[in-house]
Amino acid sequence: MALRDRLRRLVQKPGSVDLAPFRAVVDEAGARESRVRKLPDAELTEAASALRETEDLAELCALGREAARRTLGERPFDVQLVGTLALLSGHVAEMATGEGKTLSGALAAAGYALRGRRVHVMSVNDYLARRDAEWMGPLYAMLGVSAGWVGQSSTPDERRSAYRADVTYAPVSEVGFDLLRDRLVTDAADPVLPEPSVALIDEADSVLVDEAMVPLVLAGAADLDAAEPQYADLVRRLRPGLHYATDDEARNVQLTSAGSREVERVLGVDLYAPERLGVLTAVNVALHAEVLLHRDVDYIVRDGAVKLISGSRGRVAMLQRWPDGLQAAVEAKEALDASPSGEILDSITVQELIGRYPVRCGMTGTAMAVAGQLTKFYSLEIAVVPPNRPRVREDEPDRLYATTVDKEVAIVEEIAAAHAAGRPVLVGTGDVAESERLARRLARTGLDPVVLNAKNDAEEAAIIAEAGALGAITVSTQMAGRGTDIRLGGSPSAAPGTAPAEAEGTDHDRVAAAGGLLVIGTGRYHSSRLDDQLRGRAGRQGDPGGSVFFTSLQDDLVTRYAPDENQEKGKTSSDDDGRVTDKGAQWIVGHAQRVAEGVDFELHRNTWRYNHLIGLQRQELLAEREAVLRDDAADRAMTASAPDRHAELTRIAGAEAVAGAARQIVLYQLDRCWAEHLAYLADLREGIHLRSLGRGLDPLTEFHREAVPAGKRLLADVRKRSVAAFEALTASEDGIDLDSAGLKRPSATWTYLVHDNPFGSLDERALRGLINMFKGRRR
Repeated sequence: MALRDRLRRLVQKPGSVDLAPFRAVVDEAGARESRVRKLPDAELTEAASALRETEDLAELCALGREAARRTLGERPFDVQLVGTLALLSGHVAEMATGEGKTLSGALAAAGYALRGRRVHVMSVNDYLARRDAEWMGPLYAMLGVSAGWVGQSSTPDERRSAYRADVTYAPVSEVGFDLLRDRLVTDAADPVLPEPSVALIDEADSVLVDEAMVPLVLAGAADLDAAEPQYADLVRRLRPGLHYATDDEARNVQLTSAGSREVERVLGVDLYAPERLGVLTAVNVALHAEVLLHRDVDYIVRDGAVKLISGSRGRVAMLQRWPDGLQAAVEAKEALDASPSGEILDSITVQELIGRYPVRCGMTGTAMAVAGQLTKFYSLEIAVVPPNRPRVREDEPDRLYATTVDKEVAIVEEIAAAHAAGRPVLVGTGDVAESERLARRLARTGLDPVVLNAKNDAEEAAIIAEAGALGAITVSTQMAGRGTDIRLGGSPSAAPGTAPAEAEGTDHDRVAAAGGLLVIGTGRYHSSRLDDQLRGRAGRQGDPGGSVFFTSLQDDLVTRYAPDENQEKGKTSSDDDGRVTDKGAQWIVGHAQRVAEGVDFELHRNTWRYNHLIGLQRQELLAEREAVLRDDAADRAMTASAPDRHAELTRIAGAEAVAGAARQIVLYQLDRCWAEHLAYLADLREGIHLRSLGRGLDPLTEFHREAVPAGKRLLADVRKRSVAAFEALTASEDGIDLDSAGLKRPSATWTYLVHDNPFGSLDERALRGLINMFKGRRR
């Protein structure tokens, strides 16, 4: 590490970047503004194209600023150009809500494209990908850069066309799904994704940290058993405390001795007989679905199907599901038809997907809190870009209450007072159930809130745009990644990320005079970043605003992550309205949040350690697959391993047909062996934990002890199976019959994201002691 970097780390925040070089470039761009403004459109485009031959960042900023002014009606602020330069330097730009990240990102994407790099701008959903691509389209066109977008409904041809553009906007999940499909093609002309070059990630902390270990899955049709309704009916009748018990964190549940006897009595079986292990597993999964997963908290039921709710965004997690057994158990619990299940053919985590790109950068409003993780897992540093106008938002200290009821009464009173003054209020809740409960409380007092949660997230842009209107009351689940600014006075026609105009009029002025948008949190989230994202909705672009969080000693965060501290310090007295002012009690909430953040980090780290090995094994097979797909490696292998059969088939069907058949056989066996290996590793990962617990062994070490040799056998197994299938081929003058080699690919495939098993994945169970360690820390 250079001495300059060491000194910078000593005097700056960990992970932060010195902005002075960027400011100097922006100043130089400002000096060129008058010259650039005189250029006709065609000459501006020509000047931008000339940047392909130079690294003149000041010229890029000057031309980009003028192009934005002409095409979008926006002149980027100096700080927006600083953000652009941070992105072009491969950093994460931390820019507050409303500061114009979208435009900064577009200028950076254009800059990379003009350097000859292909850029994938990854967003969190289809709506933002299409909106930003279409909104920034005229800017790209004036700079001589092509742009496209990919969404869930895009056809293969549309995807291929979009990825050929210089800049492609797409949800990160769609890029991952396209990669998984490409890794199973059988014709070299079929892949749609180009080689990875630059990944520019919107809501970078959410994608790179919160969803880093979410597996994206490609599944194929298979005959898997659906959950039987009898198990759902059975566990519904079991009594807590008597028949089953949960752990302190409500993350795991198990039958008691009495519960086991009751299940055995009802089913008439010995649950622990070796031949009944399938029944025991089914009962346990049904119990977990019944006890640990809650409707309108962890999932909703919409259109006759279970829809998972994203914990980091408070909205429906599109295309996401639990592993098949648990998914089926929840569907049986809700008396729904079972959704299709299948065999996993391939998977990749979001972190592994992003890691494929040689250049990575991103933008978000809350990055510094996870600077350590971004550096450790992605080698990214943070450029903290100051706001264009000084922030004047007033953030009040938390208000702590003894009980949830006391807290909610106080919240309703605060909302009513603000509403009476004409001040708009945005309330951030923890889940769907809480948002609806609070809305009912408000309605009983004569207030009329608008509710935004996973049940109506299709309307989110319109709802959020009006959240700053005079006297508006908006109750929402978590605000991360909403992608729409809240303007005082309601929605204007201008695009998000621009400064409030003087002509916004009377409503803006009246709301500002009333104090601006008031943001109320109904409790701390499990991450301080989510708190900051909610706060950041107020006070955009120098507007007045305020925020306050209401917490209680009965909040889930406290009872789950600091129950012992709560019992020790939570016995303090409270005011008549239930408010607790004791500093020791107030400390508990922050302590619980720090515990939760520590646990999340360790989960990320441990999960990465497991998946890293799997990723290395996959890369070895993919290198072999690429050689088979694009040249004659398979034909040469069969010539060497089965020369007589190869010669006979060639004499009958011709060399070209035999080479093609060899290619298809080896590709099939590579894909078949990998799918079986993934299933083996999934079983191993769960079983290894049970074996290691009683022996004091490290589960990761034991996992590697068996997974490494299994991986080393893969290519040998592929070659052995391929030769056997090649020997079994039948041929005629009309060609070769591949069915005779047993090449039966799935009749249908589909993609989805797996929500990590919330009640007992190996990584989380292995961290129980870690949670207790964090709990024991003092101020």
